[in-house]
Amino acid sequence: MIHKMMALLLLILMGSFVMAEDTPQTLFDFTGANAAKDWQNVNDGVMGGVSEGQFKITDKKTLEFFGTLSLENNGGFASVRTKAKKLGFRKGDTVVAKVRGDGREYVLNLYLNKPLIAFSYRATVQTKKDEWIEVKVPLDKFEATSFGRPVKDAGVVDPKEINAVGFMLSDKKAGPFKLEIESIKVERTGALN
Repeated sequence: MIHKMMALLLLILMGSFVMAEDTPQTLFDFTGANAAKDWQNVNDGVMGGVSEGQFKITDKKTLEFFGTLSLENNGGFASVRTKAKKLGFRKGDTVVAKVRGDGREYVLNLYLNKPLIAFSYRATVQTKKDEWIEVKVPLDKFEATSFGRPVKDAGVVDPKEINAVGFMLSDKKAGPFKLEIESIKVERTGALN
């Protein structure tokens, strides 16, 4: 009888653990007073371009990434990303971002703790003009890129090496843009490695 009760208790506890893991965990939201300090802009000026991309925390507690994309001087990208820090991703995780855009195609980037120039794992995000959408991308669906081109044989991203996330606009269409981000979360399958 005691063994059955212990087995039942163990099943209940395991069920609670699994249910807790099913709840998306917030990586970034913009409700805190210092929400902006974790973020930075990186635009094509690093290679001679003249695109203007910046961000601000709005009164609605969202991050607004906005500016003007320029193709002059071999430019063509603007980005906003977190500063490097350990993010605690695990194998099987899914990145979930709630965004409202301008109808343009953005890129959701994962950056690694590696000295590789212009390297990231990315997934495209097609926004709907002035409409909130929830984007869900499993880690194993991100594609390795360098200078925007696919990197063959890079394999899937190692969750332990991800140390920053961000959004980039590089759709080769000059002009103004705006992307609003409410939150970036992670859905966890419960895998521990």
